[in-house]
Amino acid sequence: MSSDYNYDDQGQFFPFFILTITGLVTLPLTYSLLKPSKELENTAPRIKSEYKPEDEKLITGQKNKQWRRERRIKRFVAAVLGYAVMGYMVYLIIVTQRIIPKIWDPYSILDISRTASEKAIKKQYKKLTLKFHPDKIHLSTELNQTIEEATAHYVEISKAYKALTDEEIRNNYLQYGHPDGKQSFSIGIALPKFIIEEGSGKYVLLLYGALLGVLLPYIVGRWWYGTQRVTKEKVYVNSAANLFQQYENDLTKGGVVSALTSGDEYKDVLKGNKAEQGLGKVEKAILAEGDGTSTIAGLAKRDVEKINSLEGIRRKTCALLWAYLSRVKLGDQALDDEKYEVAPVALALNDAFINICLAYGHVNPLLQAYSISQHLIQATPPSSSPLLQLPHFTPSIVRSIEGDSKTHLTLQQYMSLPEYTRRKLTTDLPGTLTPKQYNTALSVARQLPHVTIERAFFKCRGEKHIIISSLVQLVVKCRVIPPGTTNIPPLNPADLEDIDPDESDVDAMLGRRPAARGARARGPQNVDTTEIDRDVAPPLAFAPFFARDHSPRWHLFLSESKQSRVAVPPSTYSTFETPVFDDEGKPTFNVQTFKLQFAAPPQAGSYRFVMHWVCDSYVGFDEQREVVLVVEEQDMAGDVGSEEEISEPDEDSLAGQMNALKTGGISGAMTGAGVEKAKKKKKKGETKKMVEDSDESNTEGEEEEWTSETDTETDED
Repeated sequence: MSSDYNYDDQGQFFPFFILTITGLVTLPLTYSLLKPSKELENTAPRIKSEYKPEDEKLITGQKNKQWRRERRIKRFVAAVLGYAVMGYMVYLIIVTQRIIPKIWDPYSILDISRTASEKAIKKQYKKLTLKFHPDKIHLSTELNQTIEEATAHYVEISKAYKALTDEEIRNNYLQYGHPDGKQSFSIGIALPKFIIEEGSGKYVLLLYGALLGVLLPYIVGRWWYGTQRVTKEKVYVNSAANLFQQYENDLTKGGVVSALTSGDEYKDVLKGNKAEQGLGKVEKAILAEGDGTSTIAGLAKRDVEKINSLEGIRRKTCALLWAYLSRVKLGDQALDDEKYEVAPVALALNDAFINICLAYGHVNPLLQAYSISQHLIQATPPSSSPLLQLPHFTPSIVRSIEGDSKTHLTLQQYMSLPEYTRRKLTTDLPGTLTPKQYNTALSVARQLPHVTIERAFFKCRGEKHIIISSLVQLVVKCRVIPPGTTNIPPLNPADLEDIDPDESDVDAMLGRRPAARGARARGPQNVDTTEIDRDVAPPLAFAPFFARDHSPRWHLFLSESKQSRVAVPPSTYSTFETPVFDDEGKPTFNVQTFKLQFAAPPQAGSYRFVMHWVCDSYVGFDEQREVVLVVEEQDMAGDVGSEEEISEPDEDSLAGQMNALKTGGISGAMTGAGVEKAKKKKKKGETKKMVEDSDESNTEGEEEEWTSETDTETDED
């Protein structure tokens, strides 16, 4: 027996091989391109407005540019080429003629039935011998038949006859499928034969060398170094190092803007001569005198000096950022395009800078960085009015509304003005809004997700007191009330409570649905979890000048009230438990719950904190509130536990009668029960008073400063 390796010189199997290999690459690539994104920026609703900024085409162009970058045109082209190759292979499979291997069959050769007797087989063999014997056959000239073909055919007839009549040969046929016993077999290789033909070897080696020695190391190396050059915030490692060097404890908002220009990402935006081209025009535009401010961009003297101290790409980037924040027209489409392109890069760098600020733990630079995030998304100068977030509002219109006031109006204050007063200030004076523009601005304001905190308190799950070193939760109960909302329904006191779920209620313990109301939740409740299982995203940030879609995020953290240091790191929230707007866009006023979890201090006492609630997308939506954490000694847990011990048996039961006899009779039992009841009542009264005292902000007693070393998990989907 021998083996034979045959190459696919007829092209029968080669298309199948190429189709399989190409499909293994192309199909997963297609899935990665068409897979729907689960990011909030792609799934969250939008604020309804017809407002379009003047540079809408440039902003939309930047969004499309980012979309093309995220969709990765190279992958798209590779998928198209893959499908082209697969289509061609399918075409070859269809048009290529099949060579079907012939199975040796003695019955077919003798042209007899499989049920034929031995006598019939001999008769048929004699008949065929007279017809096809080489000495008796007449060769056909029409078929170009040769004597060799006739001889081979007669040999096959003889083998077929012996395979059916000779016992030994018949056994070979039955066991191996051929009268001669084991036959040689061939292995087909689904590669064209020209690959191994003489003269093709050097080209094959060259191809293998290019694939395995050049292309594969290049792809792996590019992937590896690409992952190593960026941080988890998706900024370059060099940029993070530069931001680290720019950190200062007394940073102002302008200082944060200057620090953000140190990123290497701007080199990808301002390539070649773009770093210097048009710099003078940009600086002239932002340093021009404005109405009521030192410059039209609102730069302080310190910020101007900082710009003058910078060089190269950093200087132009800083000028472009100030031009973007002040919405200054540069008079050059290329410069305006660069202005809108650097803003999203600055926001990504600002997220990394926030983490650096958290590492240092100082509150001031952290709040300044959060504030710059708001101004970058809204395209407003750091010292400007929050009213500029509304469509059609300009600095001159804001000044006419605010008058000579030294402080700016917030959106909530502006929307709380009487309708007549608000409309008169906004539309009656020359150069102000038209009635249509005014209505557009109010429509947007009434859709902004302003979070109003209704109650904030500390608790320890399953305990009535907060014990030293226990796991504490800061529970924040709030509602989304857009500015200018009227007819706000009153709060249900039960919604402001945080009920601990029963241990057997697994869904509530895991947060898949709220715990049942009441002192004790007994087992799973019949609650519709359709809306609870799915987090509800708020509308995307209304940011018509920002060249990205951004989903608002809220940050909750605690700081020490005296030392101005972060005590508990922030938790970030981007979704709500229940819908904040109904199908018609009206607020639902549902109470939302947010929790910040950390370890209690190791010593008993009263700890005063400042709670910070910060929105990263809107100016003036932040809130600060002083809260007091009262930590009790460990023995308070024992006092609480004693009240929850097994109660005495009922007096009218058999166990109660036996217990009364052991304690001195019925009268003694009644007296003892009365004393015990009075003690419990007194103890509960003292406990209640202690809890009420802990809720007061002006708690007497020892006040200590403490910083938690426990990291807080980020609740963000």
